[in-house]
Amino acid sequence: MNIPNILTLARIAFIPLLVVLFYLPYSWSMPLAATFFAMASVTDWLDGYLARRWNQSTPFGAFLDPVADKLMVAVALALLIERYEVLWLTLPALVIIGREIVISALREWMAEMGKRGQVAVSWIGKVKTTLQMVSILLLLGFAPGSSIALLAVATLYVAAALTLWSMFLYLRAAWPHLSSSM
Repeated sequence: MNIPNILTLARIAFIPLLVVLFYLPYSWSMPLAATFFAMASVTDWLDGYLARRWNQSTPFGAFLDPVADKLMVAVALALLIERYEVLWLTLPALVIIGREIVISALREWMAEMGKRGQVAVSWIGKVKTTLQMVSILLLLGFAPGSSIALLAVATLYVAAALTLWSMFLYLRAAWPHLSSSM
């Protein structure tokens, strides 16, 4: 067990805290939920940076890091779908969650074929992740209907568009292997 893996596990531990804070009936609960989400988002960057910097990458960390990321984002988006209860937020949230499921399955399948590098994280994926984290943070921290929340929804749409674009790129890279196994 090393520090990058501990940070990844901490990100998973933040998930139940986020849910509890989300449902607490106090004025401070949503800003605190946003703070916990922000801390978890920072660990997403920090664990990978430290693992590379300190040469502490492990198979366990390589498996758990994307799982922690996807769990955190999916849970936060599900909570926001409930909070907003409108199609215009539900649609990009479901696009993002659906893409994560498809790409996770694709990466697993490509890894079984020894071709995981062909669907490695791209710069578009990193930009998409940054935008969705910022959007979720703002949507958690500010009241629905506020100008910041509206900006956050617009940012979520940009993240969803990048989500679809990156999924297209990953599927295109994997298509020769997918089509040859049909």
